[in-house]
Amino acid sequence: MRWLIWIFLLGGLATGLTLLARVNTGFVLVALPGQRIELSLNFALVLLVLGFMLFYLLVRVLATTLELPARVSRFRAARRRESAHGALVEALREFFAGRYARAEKSVNRAVARGEPADLGAVIAAHAAHGLRAPERRDRYLDQVVLDSPKPDVANVIGRAQMLLDEREPEAALAALALLPKKHTAAMRLELRARQRLGQWELVPALIDLLEKRGVFSAEQADTERRHAWQELMARQTDAVALTEAWKRVPERYRRDTTVASAAAATFHALGQSQEAQAIIERSLDKEWDSGLAGLYAECSGADTLRQIERAERWLRDHREDGTLLFALGRLCAKQQLWGKAQSYLEASLSAEPTYSAHFELAQLHERLGRADDARAHYRASLDLAVSRINRSAGER
Repeated sequence: MRWLIWIFLLGGLATGLTLLARVNTGFVLVALPGQRIELSLNFALVLLVLGFMLFYLLVRVLATTLELPARVSRFRAARRRESAHGALVEALREFFAGRYARAEKSVNRAVARGEPADLGAVIAAHAAHGLRAPERRDRYLDQVVLDSPKPDVANVIGRAQMLLDEREPEAALAALALLPKKHTAAMRLELRARQRLGQWELVPALIDLLEKRGVFSAEQADTERRHAWQELMARQTDAVALTEAWKRVPERYRRDTTVASAAAATFHALGQSQEAQAIIERSLDKEWDSGLAGLYAECSGADTLRQIERAERWLRDHREDGTLLFALGRLCAKQQLWGKAQSYLEASLSAEPTYSAHFELAQLHERLGRADDARAHYRASLDLAVSRINRSAGER
C-alpha cells in the first residue's frame, strides 16, 4: 500500500513540475569573457540538479573508497567474533554432553579467536577436571589471577567444586574464603566442606541461611540439622566439651530420639551415666523409641531401682516392645531381682527372639546354678547370631 501512495505522490509532483515549466518563460544569461550563454530557466534548473547529484555521487564514491580498508577490517573482526562465539557455544554443548576432550579443544579455539580468556580458562579447567587431568586443570585455573579485593567468582566456585570432588575440603574452604560475600552456590559448597571436615558445630547456621534462600525445604532443613547435631554429639571425646556442646543444642533437638541417642551414648562412654539417663528419660517421655529404651539399660547407675520404676511406667503403654522388656530384664538382673529379670527376659523373647536376650537369660541361669537351661540359651544365642551373620553376608 505504501508504494502505491509513493507512485501517486511522484506522479503528482511530475505533473506539477511539467505545468510549472510550461508557464515559466524566464531565462538565465551566463556572461563569460568574449562569450554570452543564454539558457532557459527550466534547463538551468535541470542542469543544476543533475550537477548536484553527480557531485554527491562522486563524494560518496570517494568516501566509500577511503573507508574500504576500515570496513574490511570491521567485517573480518565481526566474522572472527562470530566464529569465536560459535566455538564457545560448541564447547558448552560438548561439555554438558559429557564430551570433555572436545569441549576443551573447542574452548581453546574460542579463546584463540577472541573470546574472554578468563571465561575460557574456567570452562577448560572444568573439562580437564572431567578428564581426570589435574595438572592441566590447575594450569588453566592459574591463568585467572585471584585478586583478593575482587576475585573472579566463576574461578573461585569452580576451583572449590573441583577440590571438593577430590576430597580436599580444607583447600576448598581456603578458596571460598577469597569471596568478599558468599552467594548461595558458595554456601552450598561451604556446607559440603564443613560436613566432610566434621565441623558440625558450624553446619546448623549454614543450613538456616540456605533454608531462607530456598535451597532446603523446611523438612529437608530439619533433617540436615538433626544429622548435624547427632554427629556433633557422637564425635565428642571430652566430657567438658560434650557438656558445652549439648547446651548449644536447641530444645526441640535435645528431645529428638536420634540426637538424644547419640548424646546419651557419648555421655555414657565418657562416664557420665547420670546425664545419659536424664537425656533418655526426657526424650522417651516426649517420643517413644525402642533403640533408646535399650540404651537406657546400658546407662544404669547407682539408683537402679528408680530406673526400673521409670521403665515399668513406660511398659504400661508399650507392653509388646521386646527391647523395653529386655532392658527391664537387664536392670532387674543387675539389682539381683532374679525372678523379675527372668520373667522380663522370657517376655522379651516371646515378643522378639534375639541372641542378646538368650545370652542374658543364659547368664542369669548360670548364676542361679541351672546349667542345662544356661547351655540351651547359650546355644540359642549362638544360632541366632550365626543366622544373622549369614543373612548379612547374603545381602552383600
